[in-house]
Amino acid sequence: MEFLKELSDYLAPILNYPLVQLSSTTLTLSLIITLLLLFASVVIIQHLVRRHVLRRILSRTRMDQALQYAISKMVGYLVAVLGFYVSLQMVGIDLSSLAIIAGAVGVGLGFGLQNIINNFVSGLIILAERPVAIGDRIEVGGVAGRVDKISLRSTTVVTNDNIAIIVPNADFISTAVTNWSYGDPKVRFRIPVGVHYKSDVHMVEKALLESASECPNVLKEPAPCVRFIAFGDSSLDFEIRVWSDTLCQQPKALISQVNFKIWEKFKKYDIEIPYPQRDVYLKEMPVKDPN
Repeated sequence: MEFLKELSDYLAPILNYPLVQLSSTTLTLSLIITLLLLFASVVIIQHLVRRHVLRRILSRTRMDQALQYAISKMVGYLVAVLGFYVSLQMVGIDLSSLAIIAGAVGVGLGFGLQNIINNFVSGLIILAERPVAIGDRIEVGGVAGRVDKISLRSTTVVTNDNIAIIVPNADFISTAVTNWSYGDPKVRFRIPVGVHYKSDVHMVEKALLESASECPNVLKEPAPCVRFIAFGDSSLDFEIRVWSDTLCQQPKALISQVNFKIWEKFKKYDIEIPYPQRDVYLKEMPVKDPN
């Protein structure tokens, strides 16, 4: 006990030494430590509250998963802001005394952290308007993949190769975004096919429709359809159009499945896929009379 008393007497002047005077509040080392502990508690509490709201309340509603995630995020941020405000009040820091300092710091941060602030505001817009949501298949800035996580500064997109790419939130607001899953999970795929000029076009249509109908990931409704697109240089150009709501995250996998079926049907009906052809005409030059 004597040791603790001596230690307390030794640390008291250090912990209570005035560092900065903020209006009526004197900032000391003990005050800073207390404030940091309160801030850490706020972070933990907001995480627990957000998880409780998501798992115990929102999960019982009929809202989709992406909307539940967005609401829980906003609740967490609200709890954090209120918690930081209460923490400052508990240690006796008057926020009005920080207004001038905050204004000066804000001007400096506005120039130095412009991109971060831009991404922060864009993150709030994404969570509020939900142009993209967790699980959506998107393409933005040459990056294609599934949205795995949305934070205030950036969004994590996971490609089909299981590579996580961090995309700044500002890109979702300032550039064009292709959202394959927005509003409706069904996506139409257009698969081009070329056949020989000697082929029976009606038999080709039949083979393509059978190929689509036998593919388990192709929807029966809307029904697949075939379009005779053009008379190509070396082939008759067709296009089969199919709908799917299961392989939107893996478009090449669906196209591969349909192509395998097309190849089987073409072999069954003896439909040829042509090689490029060129016709060459040789023009005879007139022979000059030696006389």
